[in-house]
Amino acid sequence: MYHYGTLIKKSMLIISSREFRQNQKEYFEKVDKGEHIIVQRGKNKAYALTPISADDMYFNSEMVKKIKQSILEVQQGEVQTISTPDEISDLLGL
Repeated sequence: MYHYGTLIKKSMLIISSREFRQNQKEYFEKVDKGEHIIVQRGKNKAYALTPISADDMYFNSEMVKKIKQSILEVQQGEVQTISTPDEISDLLGL
């Protein structure tokens, strides 16, 4: 089997974006089996392939509830305008 890239660890492979495009199915299957795949795009950009499950924070019911509550608060005018880093620190009690 042809492998293009650099094997960093037993479970991590860095490949080029071209290699990923040409063999997407192969790399998705590797990720499904627990292997870490990093897709290098140009000299300074890289992306990790990660499977998404029902328990991921951005897609679970708890996060959806939080988003809906936040939208409701904005609609009701319950917002605080922050324009400086100091105001963020004050708000967080830092």
